[in-house]
Amino acid sequence: MLADFARQTRCSAQVADALGEVSPSVVLGAAPHSVLNALGVRLPKGIETAVDFFRLENYQNQVNGRATVPGLGSFVRRAYYGVRPLLPVFFRKHMQRYALRDWRNIPFPRWPVETAVEDLEDAVWTELLRITGEQRLPFIWFWPEGRRIGAILTHDVETAAGRDFCDGLMGIEAEFDLVSAFEVVPEERYEVSEEFLQSLRDGGCEIALHGLNHDGHLFDNEAEFRTRAEKINHYLKAWGARGFRSPVMFRRQEWLHNLEIAYDMSVPNGAWLDPQRGGCCTVRPYFVGDVLELPLTTTQDYSLLTVLNDATPTIWWRQLEILAERGGLASFIIHPDYMLEERGQRLYRVLLERLAELRDSGQAWMALPGDLNDWWRTRQGLELVEEGGCWTIRGDGAQQARIAWAVRTDYGVQFEVEK
Repeated sequence: MLADFARQTRCSAQVADALGEVSPSVVLGAAPHSVLNALGVRLPKGIETAVDFFRLENYQNQVNGRATVPGLGSFVRRAYYGVRPLLPVFFRKHMQRYALRDWRNIPFPRWPVETAVEDLEDAVWTELLRITGEQRLPFIWFWPEGRRIGAILTHDVETAAGRDFCDGLMGIEAEFDLVSAFEVVPEERYEVSEEFLQSLRDGGCEIALHGLNHDGHLFDNEAEFRTRAEKINHYLKAWGARGFRSPVMFRRQEWLHNLEIAYDMSVPNGAWLDPQRGGCCTVRPYFVGDVLELPLTTTQDYSLLTVLNDATPTIWWRQLEILAERGGLASFIIHPDYMLEERGQRLYRVLLERLAELRDSGQAWMALPGDLNDWWRTRQGLELVEEGGCWTIRGDGAQQARIAWAVRTDYGVQFEVEK
């Protein structure tokens, strides 16, 4: 993680040099929280490997998560997806609630946000502060203009009814001067006309691919995935799309290189309420090869309204608090299919009002996923240098970047951001 830590934080050359003195054993011993210790989870010896242990969900082999890999239980899934179109909606909801009934008993990842990767980073900062004897150390902050969090609104369009309500969602967002990304299924589910795609573009929104046909089998085997990837890549080019999200959040991150995408949005922070358990255990974007992963860090609208039967934003507010504390990404999935009723629309307006307040107060950077992808890559090219006793940021896009400080406190490492 030491090389990754330097890339992730964009720390100064002096701090990067000090990383060579950081003891992995000290960091790994300090970072794991009590739940991991109780489970007997053994972290890999290298810090960099330990980070991938979480981000790539390798810890599942020790935690014994259920249905952690697409393809396991595929006979049951094939049967379900085969009859799903014939099942009444209320019956599907009861089946899903039953299948996810044990979610509160999942010991790891932690609910409502897992920060295992950030805990490791904090342990590195603590060691760096001890080694250098400094009270605070500089790095380039994660978001433009010193905003505490980055935030994106995304919509998985699953049915023709949802497609037809996309204009309605854009209208609701326009009330708050917000725009979003729509993940569209290109085949079988519904007709995707050029007029529909252009209406999204005209609304200032972004288009991403939502699998190929949403049949639940995209990741069943690698040969089939590669075949479908060729078709997905065709639609990416035809639509001018750069992003992808897998239906049902099924995923194998090691296969992403087959997709000609800049960013992916298929990995949850913690998959408590998803058929494929696990999660990347981080609140910030990270690279898988050349693909930038934008993790889902909040509870999906469907999970909130249907599985939990909760039409209040309480869970979202708690997640936003944690994300702001860690300089994380607040990513939301709102399905137009589940916003057709007034209950869902009321909840969405409350969320949009809160996000607009955070934007207007300078706390949240509201962006499209593509803009966030561009920023994260721009930030990777910036350099933090000391000139005349003062720190400054150099490189294309430096005017948007801000210097932050990792500060030693009685409560651990905290971040202070210069305005």
